[in-house]
Amino acid sequence: MEKPLYTYQFTTAGLEEISRHFHMSELTLPFWGYRKKMPMYRIMRLEGEGNYTRFHFNDGSELVVSLTLKKMEARLPPLLFVRLHKKNIINLMYLNDVRYDNQQVTVVLANGDRVEVSRRKTNLVMKQIQDFQQEIRALSGMPLVATA
Repeated sequence: MEKPLYTYQFTTAGLEEISRHFHMSELTLPFWGYRKKMPMYRIMRLEGEGNYTRFHFNDGSELVVSLTLKKMEARLPPLLFVRLHKKNIINLMYLNDVRYDNQQVTVVLANGDRVEVSRRKTNLVMKQIQDFQQEIRALSGMPLVATA
């Protein structure tokens, strides 16, 4: 029997608190000749596009930077950011659902984005989701809303 997936809808204060708990600083992103600092908790998903990475933020905005997804992955905390396959990394704070369909696992993010999980990475991704959820449940006093 599978363990239930608990999804959390975090308030902005909750996102900031989790960021402090996991020691998430701002990420400096190169953009058109200058650098832009962005709080990591605002990053919902990263999508690789060749030698570029498209950032999808929690406010719906996007930003393309001239670094590969592999380089960006090395700068992110592994307990919060999970690589689903060669083109996508998600922030587990925005995980809304995990769906199983004919041996294909798909995650659904808070903004409705659906991202498939590589078959080879499925076990690792599910372990990372469970570890993240255990860590969140261990935090007390968080402004969370849980649904099964």
